[in-house]
Amino acid sequence: MESNVLKNRKTMSVRLEHGMYYLEVAIEQTFLEGIEDFSFILTNRYNEDDIINLEFVKKEQTDGYHIFEVTVPFSSHTDKFVDGEMWDLHIVRKIEEDAVKSRISSQNRQLNMHSIVLENRKKMFYPFSTKKGNLSFYANDYKLFSMFDALNLQKDGTLEFSGFFNYPPLFQLKKYEFGQINMLVRNNRTEEETVVPLQNVDRIDLVERYSGSHLPKNIGFKGSVNLLDKMDYDEAKYFSFYVVLDYQIDGAKEQLTSLRMKCSSLENLPSRSILTQDGKKVQVKIKATKISKYFSLSVSRYNFKTEVVQGLRNKWVRARRSKRIKGWYKAAFAVVSWLIPANKKLVVFESYHGKQYSDSPRAIYEYMKEHHPDYTMIWSVDRASMKYFAQKDVEYVRRFSMRWLFIMTRAKYWVNNVRFPLWIPKPKHTVYVQTWHGTPLKRLAMDMEEVHMPGTNTNKYKANFLKEASNWDYLVSPNAYSTEIFKRAFQFDKEIIESGYPRNDFLHTCNDEETIKELKRKFNLPLDKKLILYAPTWRDNQFFQKGKYKFNLELDLARMREELGDSYIVIMRMHYLVAQNMDLTELDGFAYDFSHLEDIRELYLISDILVTDYSSVFFDYANLRRPMIFFTYDIEDYRDNLRGFYFDFEEKAPGLLTKTTEELIAEVKHMESNQFKLSERFEEFYQKFCYLESGQSAKRVVEEVFEKGTKRNG
Repeated sequence: MESNVLKNRKTMSVRLEHGMYYLEVAIEQTFLEGIEDFSFILTNRYNEDDIINLEFVKKEQTDGYHIFEVTVPFSSHTDKFVDGEMWDLHIVRKIEEDAVKSRISSQNRQLNMHSIVLENRKKMFYPFSTKKGNLSFYANDYKLFSMFDALNLQKDGTLEFSGFFNYPPLFQLKKYEFGQINMLVRNNRTEEETVVPLQNVDRIDLVERYSGSHLPKNIGFKGSVNLLDKMDYDEAKYFSFYVVLDYQIDGAKEQLTSLRMKCSSLENLPSRSILTQDGKKVQVKIKATKISKYFSLSVSRYNFKTEVVQGLRNKWVRARRSKRIKGWYKAAFAVVSWLIPANKKLVVFESYHGKQYSDSPRAIYEYMKEHHPDYTMIWSVDRASMKYFAQKDVEYVRRFSMRWLFIMTRAKYWVNNVRFPLWIPKPKHTVYVQTWHGTPLKRLAMDMEEVHMPGTNTNKYKANFLKEASNWDYLVSPNAYSTEIFKRAFQFDKEIIESGYPRNDFLHTCNDEETIKELKRKFNLPLDKKLILYAPTWRDNQFFQKGKYKFNLELDLARMREELGDSYIVIMRMHYLVAQNMDLTELDGFAYDFSHLEDIRELYLISDILVTDYSSVFFDYANLRRPMIFFTYDIEDYRDNLRGFYFDFEEKAPGLLTKTTEELIAEVKHMESNQFKLSERFEEFYQKFCYLESGQSAKRVVEEVFEKGTKRNG
């Protein structure tokens, strides 16, 4: 990808010597024309006010570029670098009175070869190329890296390859002996795995090229795998690749699996090959994944018509997502909202970015459908959730479609539980009802000291949040405690409806034995066992990419089955932002993943015990007056580094805090044998947070917005 970034400021090379990184940076002469003062800096990704100024010298001037040597002194800023986790390289130009920061690119995929290991911190520090192709530095846990640097696809479907791996903690600090090296080839669609033995080879070229990185010579490998083996022509295969390394330290055997493999270059590889197998045409596609640049390979039956249609569809998707189209769409939104009068009886509902029919927007919708059928009510739905909404008896429109544009601009009311994209301008005639999605335990918006989410930083996150909150006309609050926090954290000075959460009406109106049995039958769950609901929250700093978070399952479900399986089963509900699916194959009949379920309220109702951590689900579950256990294995890190709490969670939580699976199991057994009774601490909690919730919250919101509000506004 050729861009202005690559043309006028780029990293030419990186070398590491004695704890110092030396970067050769090329800056186009025109980029510095008229600039009296400039500097190179590293900026903390999560706190832009945290800056390290870098020394630099000009080496030469050639082909329209100034060449600078920029020094990154890791050894003199070790603690600062590691604690800061991620650092972005910028050039800062002083233009009149402003300091303008610009990123510096690097397309080199082998930067992790320049790693520094801190054994006392169990961390690695290394440069890397971001998903946008810019140079950053990262302090991370120990990682095994692997990379292809040569690939050859034979006509019979055999992929021959060679490459290398790098595990700096082993190479720099330990006395070791290599064992077998294997390639793990995983079919991403079926999770089927194939292990391919590799031949270990010497790579003197890498040792010489990265002389400051303590590389041994035998870090290379070569091998082959037949991609068409056991080919099912009606089902495509999507392969990812990993190196599995066996080694010994002082006689103790260890095994490591690398991060997903990348490829040093895809320039000389065919992006698509058509092979013939058993008289049928088979298509092999090779590429790097869009964001992380992992090596990706797919094998499927070739169909000319399908390929043409898919190619056109891909072009349309790229065009639709371009900045130019988004700018046009924003302008069209503003023009249409100005030209077309509002429909005073039109309401648009959205829940979790259009992905769910759930939460308080659902409760308000269902109340209005029964008591105010004269309103036209339409759900805004994400493209990926269209099939799901088609099964519901609701009217809906695809988010960001042309029809959606006209509906959104005409609607008198918007009801949402999270934020709309900032580029959507709210029409003057629209009343925006923000229900939010939880009683706050974790610090929110302006109360957060630092933001650790991908794709943003602390200042940007807060500014964007306040801009969105300024569009809200009503904000629903579950209690007086939340009202006080919402006003400050969102800097919200319009009308707050202190009504209780409409989503919890269901827990009061449907909490009966027959409904619970009916729901268990619906989910094919046993009627003769008690249910433990595990519903943890997400971690800001554990993510795949912006908007997609990963979750490390620390709960030992196998141990729980061994100890509790005779009387209990576990049902799991991950946060909607968690991207991966839980693999519970080996726990069939004991653990069930209901993360796909659109609304958690039915899981609350059928559960006998809630296990959670810092998720706001426990505020809602308290309405059922049932036992809760808190699995808080990382409470110090979460409390002190990620979010922080609004109250003393360890003192006020309405249940026991546990840090290990064994402690959690012991508490379940204790409840079983001692006939659980709600404590005084629970009663105090209930009176502070649940006192407004009795099955009437949706009614209160509708009366305030659609009845009193309509009269006030004429």
